[in-house]
Amino acid sequence: MRDLRKKILMESGKTVSRKQRLKPDSNFGSTTQSPSSSPAGSRQASRAPSRYASEDELSDDDLNDSLTNSVIASEDGEETIRDWTDKLKDCINEILDRKRSSTQGRERYFVGYTHLARHHFADTIIENQLHELVPAMLKSIRGGRNTDEIVGALKALQITTFTTQSESIYDQVFSILKSTAESSDEESVKVEALYTMAVATIFGGGAELAAQELMDLAVEIVESDGHSIAAGDNGPVVTAALAIWGFLASHIDDLEQQSEEALEAFTEQLDSSDADVQIAAGTNIALIFEALRIFNEQAEEEHDRRQEELRQEAKQKGGDRYIPEPYNPFDLQYNQHQLVQKMTELAGESSKGVSRKDRRQLHATFNSILKSLELGKGPGYSEAGRVARASDRGGARVFDAEKVFTEFGYRNTVKGDDGRTLTIDSWSLSIRVDFLKKITGGGFTTHWAYNSAVEETFDSA
Repeated sequence: MRDLRKKILMESGKTVSRKQRLKPDSNFGSTTQSPSSSPAGSRQASRAPSRYASEDELSDDDLNDSLTNSVIASEDGEETIRDWTDKLKDCINEILDRKRSSTQGRERYFVGYTHLARHHFADTIIENQLHELVPAMLKSIRGGRNTDEIVGALKALQITTFTTQSESIYDQVFSILKSTAESSDEESVKVEALYTMAVATIFGGGAELAAQELMDLAVEIVESDGHSIAAGDNGPVVTAALAIWGFLASHIDDLEQQSEEALEAFTEQLDSSDADVQIAAGTNIALIFEALRIFNEQAEEEHDRRQEELRQEAKQKGGDRYIPEPYNPFDLQYNQHQLVQKMTELAGESSKGVSRKDRRQLHATFNSILKSLELGKGPGYSEAGRVARASDRGGARVFDAEKVFTEFGYRNTVKGDDGRTLTIDSWSLSIRVDFLKKITGGGFTTHWAYNSAVEETFDSA
């Protein structure tokens, strides 16, 4: 089946998710892992991000755009539309009418379209115009008069693909997006093109091979500090490449088989001067070891089952007593001491050259990663806890047998507008949540409530 996401859901049956299969055992301390790492300090060049104007830097709710927060007036100023569905249709009409629209008009309507499609689930409206919308967006991506128009079209294409989940989109857009990421001189265009490529691959009909090829491209960008797509030493571009690798990798079942090159590249990026790059690299490293742990758990279970079958067969044949073969876990070749040492340094980063905000993020992320590797848990796991008390039960008696220490466990959660709560208990799930929040902006909870792609993405993590 071409659609990678549907393939994953069908194979898993949506019954045993990766997060449900997680167990507390960890192979991180395996003595069979051998050193094989590149020199430390070889990835210090990625610079701190240069800021560019973006809707995503503020909350969507903070936007003060006449298209989305008040009424939409036509370019001749005579028409006023108030209902959000009419606003969205008006945006679509203006995007499609390129002959009549100006560059500034297209910029304005792409922003309005994206905002409305994020904050309202408009699948029917968008699907009715999809065969015209995607080509119109591609025209602006290829031939936009300025950066704002191109970035606006890229973000509009992201939310369009995520909303409709049309399997025809990948083949229409991918080559153009790749060319845009490679040829554009603008940082913001490269960043959004990379994100759009990942969205098209997972939600627009990309096959598993397409996901693996995009992951390879992302690793090339990381290894070269962005030079492979003419973005040398560009922190935001490298961060975007790391982010899309993690999102795509969370959908690949045999990740452990293709992780050694990626692990080396990510380990080198822990020496970056950009905190965002360091955090994204560390998160991907945690994902790799999570996938390796799950693979070995499942492989060992299958091995034990097969050994028991062979033992029973030998017993029935009345032959010699069967001696089972031991299971040999799959291990990555890496320098464990160097990796742990660097992560420990980042978990206690105190350099005055790093902002207070970045230090807090580095401390939280790498302490969580180290704890995850030590315990074989997901992010944000707390070993702290307490013994049950009467106050926890509204004054009801707590019997002696119930007075046992209980860990707080996973503390990271996401809450929906409808009152439901999602506990983040795996790196795979954490990466997917962060990615979808980026794509949907301030409309994340709306899509969680109405867009089946969100629930399916979480269920299969």
